[in-house]
Formats: sequence, C-alpha cells, structure tokens
Amino acid sequence: MPPASHARYRVVALATTLGMITYLDRACIATLAPGISRDLGLTTVQMGYVFTVFQLAYALFEIPTAWWADRRGTRAVLSRIVIWWSFLTAATGAAFSYPAMLIVRFLFGLGEAGAWPCVARTFSRWIPQRERGTVQGVFFAGAHLVGGLTPALVLWLLQFLSWRQIFVCFGGIGLVWTAVWLTWFRNDPSEHAAVNAGELQTIVSGRPADCGHAAGLAYWRTLAASRNMAALCVMYIPNCMIFYFCITWLPTYLKQRHGFDAASLGIFAGLPLIVSMPGDLLGGVVTDRLAARYGLRVGRCGLGAAAYVIAGIALLGAAGSSRPVLAAVLIAIATGLTMFTLGAAWGTVIEVGRNHVGVVGATMNSVGNLAAMLNPLIVAYSVQWFANWNLPLYLMGALFLVGAACWALVDPTRPVFNELPVASQDRAAAAPLGSAATAP
Repeated sequence: MPPASHARYRVVALATTLGMITYLDRACIATLAPGISRDLGLTTVQMGYVFTVFQLAYALFEIPTAWWADRRGTRAVLSRIVIWWSFLTAATGAAFSYPAMLIVRFLFGLGEAGAWPCVARTFSRWIPQRERGTVQGVFFAGAHLVGGLTPALVLWLLQFLSWRQIFVCFGGIGLVWTAVWLTWFRNDPSEHAAVNAGELQTIVSGRPADCGHAAGLAYWRTLAASRNMAALCVMYIPNCMIFYFCITWLPTYLKQRHGFDAASLGIFAGLPLIVSMPGDLLGGVVTDRLAARYGLRVGRCGLGAAAYVIAGIALLGAAGSSRPVLAAVLIAIATGLTMFTLGAAWGTVIEVGRNHVGVVGATMNSVGNLAAMLNPLIVAYSVQWFANWNLPLYLMGALFLVGAACWALVDPTRPVFNELPVASQDRAAAAPLGSAATAP
C-alpha cells in the first residue's frame, strides 16, 4: 500500500492564507483612521461608530452563515464570503461621507460574517482530532502575522498611495484566493482525488458520524440551554475585545496616551499581533500535547484558564503604568496569551460542536463580537467624557479574569447537542438543502 497522502495540509495552507487576507483587510483601517477622519471630517466618536458597525453586522450574520455552511459545505459559502468582503474592502476607498462609510463598513461586516466558523467546519472535516489544536494555531499564526505587519505596511504604502487607493489594492487580493479555492478544494476529503485511502483513514478514524437532531425551535433551544455553549460565549468576550482594541484604537492610544512617534508607532502598534504568532503556534501544539497526555479537560480548559489569568493581570498592569514602552509591552503580552488559547478554544468548538461545528463556533464568535463591538465606543466616550484612555484596559483586564472562571465550566467531552445518527429518511429530507455535500 502506498504511503498516506498529505492533501489535508494544503487545506491548512489555503485556510491560513484566507486568515492572512482577512486580517490584512480588517487591520488596515486602524492605521488609515487618521486620514479617513481628516478627509471625511469625522470626530473620534464617529470613527468609533465606523469601527462598531462592522462588528455589529459581523456578529449578527455569523450564525445564519454558519448554519448555511453546516448544510451546504464550506466550498461555496467561503467563496461567497471572500468575494463579498473583497468588493467591500475596495468600496471602503470610495466612501465619500460619514453615512456612506457607515453603510459600507456594515455591509463589509455582513459579508465577512461566518469566515471563522467556516474554517472550523472545514478543519472538522479534513483534520483528525489529534492535529486540530496545532492546525488552529497555524491558522491564527498566519492571520496574526499579517495583522501585525499591516500597520508598518500601510505606513509605507502611504508614501505612494492615498488611503482610498490602499483599500482598492487590498480588495483585489481576495479574488485571487477565491479562484484557487474553487479550483482545488472539496467539502470532504472523500471527494478529493488527491486524498488516498491511507490519508482518508487517518482523517475519518476519530471523526464522529454525521448526526441529526430535532429541527426548528428545539434546535435553537438546545443550543441556548447548553452550559458549554454559555461558558464558551462568555469566555470569548475578552478575546474579541482585546483583538478589536488592537486593530481599531491601539495606534491612536499609543500616540495620544503615551506620545509614541511615527517610527515607534509602526513597531508597537503591530507588536501585539506579531507576538501573537508564536503564541498561536505554541498554544496549538501545547493544547494537543496536554490533551493527549492528560485529557481534553486539562489540554483545553486548563491551558485556557491559566493564560487568561496572566493576560488579565498584564492588562491591569498596563492600565496602571505611566511608562510608555512597559504599557505597550504588557498589552502585547496580554494579546499574545489570548491568542495562545485560540487552538484550545476552537479545538473545543470542534469537539463539542461535532456535526454542528459551524453554528457552535458562530454562536461563540457572535456573542464575543456583539460584546466587543461596544469596545470602540467605550474607548471613544472614555476619552471624550473623562479624558481617560485607561478605563477600557481595566475593563478588559477584569473580563479576562471572568473568562478564566468560564473556562473552568467547559467540558470538551460533552457535545452541545444530544445527537443521534441521521436516519436515511432524514438525509433524504435534508437533500434539498445540500447536506449530502458534507456527507463522508
């Protein structure tokens, strides 16, 4: 028998490239915010709403998009997502007024919603359990590397291009990715010619069979009543809050609160996402090794709780520090530790979500983003009303300590749904929705 193929690693490469493009298009607006505010005559609070409407739409449409992907597969759904957000990235450069910018960024968030749950769904079909934490770490490392380099890249491009032209250029990259994705990817490894019998056995040997459950209200009631789901949602709030702080207000915070010059700003504004890259990779490897040796509870939840406690303390220290470099480094440490837990968090989503991983991941991500969308406004009003940049940092530090307690409530071995194998008639009934496309 020939050795097992490794087509699943090409899927990881494609997904990681997707993450890179996502963070490039998301993070560039933070560095371009001063030029946007100047040309459109926006106040600090108005710019805060520009940041917030993206998160609002992103959170509201996460679950519907993921529900669709669970039934139709991620090949078509991710293609739609990337095409949509690529056009809206370019359209951001064409916004001519405050209302137009709000509409464009809301549609941007609507289009990008579901990308992360779709990636988790893809990994649940293509990646064996023992590799999931590591693969999630690789995925987020690539995304955060580009996110961390984006401020310096944008500052360099501003020497040659306007902020409007930069948005147009960045918007074209996703269309190239979509062409490659549609050409090569298939929803399930069993459908792909590059996957031989050895690799297919490796992938599916530990994968639960496709399962069904009651439809309609019973489905959503079960989701809402799950202790695992509630704990994961609250746990993910500080994760989303610190990330959006880094890609929205961090450059302005460093400049106005601590007086960083342009050269230092290019370094320290991107530092949190740059240090997140080794955190992603190491966290993914560590969670898989701990899980293999001590079980999923220690490997996922124990790692997550410990990292959250340290991150919370670091943010509280940054808020209380008057030393610019120390404050910036502590924020970077807290962010890096947050990303250290992503392999554990999204690995847990795959384990408790099983055949509904898209919806479970989208629910966690939606709640986190709905709470985090307030962060840009909290920062804006904290500065406008109290002339204080530190209140948001104190808030995030406290939320990380709450998140650590939520990690202790998660049981990665307990699925969100009490699932039973899908009966043949259920499969037939679901066929019009395309569920057969995701069958093994």
